[in-house]
Amino acid sequence: MTKPLPFIDLEAQQRKIQDRITENVRRVLAHGQYILGPEVAELEKRLAACVGVRHAVTCSSGTDALLMILMAKGVGPGDAIFTTPFTFIATAEVVRLLGATPVFVDIDPATYNVDPEALQEALVNFAGHARTAGLTPRGVIAVDLFGQPADYDRISALARDHGLFVLEDAAQSFGATYHGRQAGALAEAAATSFFPAKPLGGYGDGGAVLTDDHDLAAILMSIRNHGQGADRYDHVRLGINGRLDTLQAAILLAKLDIFDEEVAARQEIARRYHQGLKEVVAVPEVAPGCTSVWAQYSVESEARDLIRVKLQQAGVPTAVYYPKPLHLQEVFRDLGYGPGDFPVSEAAAARIFSLPMHPYLTTNDQERLIEVIRQAAAGFISAPSASLR
Repeated sequence: MTKPLPFIDLEAQQRKIQDRITENVRRVLAHGQYILGPEVAELEKRLAACVGVRHAVTCSSGTDALLMILMAKGVGPGDAIFTTPFTFIATAEVVRLLGATPVFVDIDPATYNVDPEALQEALVNFAGHARTAGLTPRGVIAVDLFGQPADYDRISALARDHGLFVLEDAAQSFGATYHGRQAGALAEAAATSFFPAKPLGGYGDGGAVLTDDHDLAAILMSIRNHGQGADRYDHVRLGINGRLDTLQAAILLAKLDIFDEEVAARQEIARRYHQGLKEVVAVPEVAPGCTSVWAQYSVESEARDLIRVKLQQAGVPTAVYYPKPLHLQEVFRDLGYGPGDFPVSEAAAARIFSLPMHPYLTTNDQERLIEVIRQAAAGFISAPSASLR
């Protein structure tokens, strides 16, 4: 390839909607309501309608969305929250910021999401494990990794049996579906992210909480604005400065206009990847009854390093999500985990890498990068049967 490919092509997207973005931003500059302007309320209404929930509460990032939900739930010291070690740090970081303890659960090797059987085992063994002594189990944060929803029917049933709440970390899955329901509507509350690289991304940080719970939504609106009560100088709870900028809302409104079209394009690109690569690397699987929005297209190979070098030489960027599971991160050393505790997560981290994925990846460019992978893997293949799956 003579011209390097972008990993995510925001420039191509911007060219397509430049007029809409310019007009939306012009309106914000004209009215000057840069904090909680009318575009924020309009965006919240449209997000809720897209997902099929009663409320969307926007905020300053996907991380703050998770944090706000846990704050609203009163999570704090002595509480245990079950989640995956194979995700971005924000999922467990917010638990620790509130003084609570993340309890990690291994993943399903096919979907990379929390394995319900591993969750059941962790719940059954919770009381008798020295690592969790003195803690009270409070909830589960299930992560919809790479754009595919977790198995919420099984996870929610386990949570109900043990008196736990379930939160959906939908930072990567806005636009995906689970048995006819939209991601973001699969738990009591869901957090999503508008980081620029996400399927629906702004031009800066942003996020939202999605919920059907009217009382929870009211608390979240207070928390995102310094715990505000009746007015800006009345504070009824501890909160954060977590508001979404009006300019970001204006940009996201323009992007929502073409979102369904972009999701369809992602599905076609994922199909071409699958067809071209299934014989040389382990391609991602989508669970029956689900669709993925393909926030990332991630594959596994024992020849990962060689393939990435060959792709780099051909002008094709790649990324590794995630090279070190959370239970092996220095920041969580005191939790007492070590190598071998979550073998599926650790094996995935050693083999996984992600390819360019965005709605503007051309068929020609995609076919050429597929050919680079096929050639690089040709002498290294032990066949996809060597995968964990």
